[in-house]
Amino acid sequence: MSLMISIRAAQDGWSVQGDTFENRMMFRSGADAETAARALARRYSDAGKPTEIVVYLRDGSVAGRYVSAPQPRAEREIGER
Repeated sequence: MSLMISIRAAQDGWSVQGDTFENRMMFRSGADAETAARALARRYSDAGKPTEIVVYLRDGSVAGRYVSAPQPRAEREIGER
């Protein structure tokens, strides 16, 4: 099962919310929110957890989805050395 991260418009910018944290992160721009979401997904991937990012437009429709596949165990172990 993939971890979910969503990027949504907020009153004063954009928010990033995820399965693994309670409080949402706020950003002034959608680009900054997307950068933060991708960095989180990369960390989860490096830990072997698949992650899906869903980006929503201001009207609530889905703008895009990104999937970050988990790194194979051998590659993670090489990176830890």
